[in-house]
Amino acid sequence: MGQLFGTDGVRGIPGKYPLVPELVRKLGFVSAALLREQLLKAPPAGSWASRARKPYTNGHPPVVLMGRDSRDSGIALGKALVHGFSKAGCLTIDLGVVPTPAISYLTPRMNALCGVVISASHNPAEFNGIKFFTSDGFKMPPELEDEIERRMTPTADPGASVSTLDGRKAEPEDVGRYLAFLRSTFPSQSDLKGMRIVVDCANGAAAKFAPDLLRGLGAEVFAIGTKPDGKNINKGFGALETGAMQKEVVRRKAHCGVSLDGDADRAIFADEKGRLCDGDVIIGMSAVDMHEQGQLLGNKVVLTVMSNCGLIEYLRQKGIDTVCVPVGDRNVTEAIENGGLSLGGENSGHIVFRRFSPTGDGMLTALQTLSVLARSGKPLSSYRSMYKNYPQILTNVRIERKVPLDQLPKTRAAIKHAETKLHGRGRVLVRYSGTEPLVRVLVEGPDEAACRSLSKSIIDTFQREVRTPVAPVSDYQTSRSGD
Repeated sequence: MGQLFGTDGVRGIPGKYPLVPELVRKLGFVSAALLREQLLKAPPAGSWASRARKPYTNGHPPVVLMGRDSRDSGIALGKALVHGFSKAGCLTIDLGVVPTPAISYLTPRMNALCGVVISASHNPAEFNGIKFFTSDGFKMPPELEDEIERRMTPTADPGASVSTLDGRKAEPEDVGRYLAFLRSTFPSQSDLKGMRIVVDCANGAAAKFAPDLLRGLGAEVFAIGTKPDGKNINKGFGALETGAMQKEVVRRKAHCGVSLDGDADRAIFADEKGRLCDGDVIIGMSAVDMHEQGQLLGNKVVLTVMSNCGLIEYLRQKGIDTVCVPVGDRNVTEAIENGGLSLGGENSGHIVFRRFSPTGDGMLTALQTLSVLARSGKPLSSYRSMYKNYPQILTNVRIERKVPLDQLPKTRAAIKHAETKLHGRGRVLVRYSGTEPLVRVLVEGPDEAACRSLSKSIIDTFQREVRTPVAPVSDYQTSRSGD
């Protein structure tokens, strides 16, 4: 068996390894059994278990909280997971189609053993995935994932017989608790009256919730991507396909727009002119606002290696330091916790407002961003122009197999050559996607043409060396000079 967990849970195409019924049942059984075992021990100080609530009350079986996004395949995957959880002596409460952050929020508040979300987030509809939250509401740490994988032996299979404990549907008030929490994060003395907002729900998990949440705060809302059919999640809508949202902002003369992804844990914005504002913009405006309000703990912000150097320089000028971590919102959360900080995120739109949540939440991000706009009276475009991005060329190249980069000397030499050509005024980042069969090539520097040429050289070298001459599937640049 190859590596099971990626950067954000287990991903794949349902019906193919690893998302086959036998393995999914086994995953549910092994995960629940391990978590029960871990929480019965005296936990080491500072570990996830030391933060966790003991999920046992009055002799009842421990509860697993489960949610999913709008993909058809989630229903069958859920049944297989419930079977495994049941064989481990757990009762599953199924919340149905809900945003991933709802599971993070509700897991500790419903005294659950763990939370599980069936979702492939921003990936196309044919994919799906399974990710876990421990009983404290944090994403499962890598050491637990590694132990689960070690225990996924043939003898761990609970079999396909009838489950001993049936799951049950959640009560309406369960999800209501999460929505009430979101509303409570918006300043009580403020509202969104007079604001026209486009919200794009990606035909995903937020379709039933996000438009009403914003309307409840007084906004005039124009909602798109709100008709999930099980097969159209992220298709033509959402945080990775923002064109429809941007056009709707211009057409409706809206103050701004926001696109969520399929499981609503990330958010990408557009200003009143329909121009994109990625996670870097939102982190920048939030950091400065929190700094001015005395809420930015440590005067530091956590960013990933994908954030633009222009943002880092801007924050430095504002007296705000940055901590740089590898890609992945779990890495952002870990750095926030270790540093006692209050804000971090990714330019992809995963942003962690630690005062409220330990994980990225697209609807929470929308509320915090809109609260800044409501209080300041400034348009989003003014925050978009706070700093100037370095031109950044990011190209995604589809691959057939992931050859470790340290086994590709010619590619490493091409990367080194590009770094030398940038003379320390930029950066090169080549990495494999943790959720899709892609290699991502990022080149950033002061000259766009040079970045594009260096990027092409690296990609050409990589494709020759791994003998997979497949055309790039997408590339884009981020540069706000001249638009």
